[in-house]
Amino acid sequence: MKLHELRPRQRARVRLISAGVDGLGIKLREIGFSEGDEVEMIGAGPFGGKTLAVRLNRTLIALRTGEASNIEVDLE
Repeated sequence: MKLHELRPRQRARVRLISAGVDGLGIKLREIGFSEGDEVEMIGAGPFGGKTLAVRLNRTLIALRTGEASNIEVDLE
């Protein structure tokens, strides 16, 4: 399952971070994503939900749907 597919308040663990285009995988790791981290979908923004609010460990992070599609998760 991809991170952007989580429903609000649903929690999961990061399984894999894909390389993506233009080094997106590296950028996601620099933000703090790594395998085994707990993530929780907080919600999606208005106008089609292209911006997501995700809690990574104890930090709130905003991601685009395309960025979140590079993160594979396992439900808890």
